[in-house]
Order: sequence, then structure tokens, then C-alpha cells
Amino acid sequence: MPFVDALYNTAYRMTRNSEDAEDLVQETYLKAYRYYDKFEEGTNFKAWLFKIMKNTFINNYRKKQQAPTLSDFAEIEESFENQVSEDATRQTKNPEEELLENVLDEDVQGALDKLPPDYRMVVILADLEGFSYKEIADILEVPVGTVMSRLYRGRRLLEHAMLDFARDHGYLREGEPAKMRSKSVSK
Repeated sequence: MPFVDALYNTAYRMTRNSEDAEDLVQETYLKAYRYYDKFEEGTNFKAWLFKIMKNTFINNYRKKQQAPTLSDFAEIEESFENQVSEDATRQTKNPEEELLENVLDEDVQGALDKLPPDYRMVVILADLEGFSYKEIADILEVPVGTVMSRLYRGRRLLEHAMLDFARDHGYLREGEPAKMRSKSVSK
């Protein structure tokens, strides 16, 4: 249970829905309990849980893609009532959403969400969850070199998006170098 928060945070970023994230974490723990005999003692338990969660997410996503779309009258009615209701604009956010918004600034979260899924997942696992290259490679079932490449490219895309934001909002003047690190390293 000490990894439930880290799993939930990553599941929320994957599903972008608190209820789906809770379901994904619950299903992950259920599978971990059911297949605990397959866990190799001495290996990273947290990485094993993340691998189960990633595979479960992918399997669930594929099932949803194959299933025909269904309409639930209750959902449609509720959606309509929310749109008509004046209180819908004053709705409070759930605690999970508030926590995630406080952890990552809205603009950084937006830039992270715009990354291609392969890059986003590696950046999240490395920079937000603190996994090593080897652990990420095990979780995603890709070579370590692929992890390193995706992390490098993902960070560059994120950096580019944030530099564009900085320029658009006047944090950088016209003509300032795009890579501020290279300037500070030479000092």
C-alpha cells in the first residue's frame, strides 16, 4: 500500500478521470495480489506494480476501442441538467483534481498533456515518479536506449513548449537564446 499514491497520480494522468484512475489502481492491486507468486523476490516491487498498471490500462483501452458506443439516457439527462443549471458553473473540484493542479502548474500540465503518449509516459515515470531508466524499460517493456531517447525527446518538446509560453507571456525578450542552459553553463 505505500505505492498507492504514486500509482493513483500516474493512473490519473493516464486516464484523466479520478474514478477511472481509482478503478485502475484497484484493478492493479487485485492483479498484483492474484499473481504475487509471479513476482521475483529481490526485484523492484514498485516497478512491478507500475508494469501491471500499464498493461491493465492498455488492455482496458483496447477493450473500449472494440466495444460499440452505448448511450445511457440517465447520463444524457444529467449532462443536460448540468448545462442548464446555474450551479454547474460554481461546481467545486474534487480533492484529487485540486491536488494535481497544485502539484503542477496548469501550463506545465497542459504542455505535458500535449506530449505524444510514449514521450509523456516516460517523462512522467522518470521526472515525476523518479524511476530509473532500467525500471522504466521494465515497466514499458522497451529497451533502455528507447527510454533514454524518448525521455530526451519528451523533455525537449516540453522545454520548447515552455519557452514558447515564456516568450508569449513576456518572460523572455525577443532575441534571447532558445536554450538558456547553454548560456548559464558557460559562465
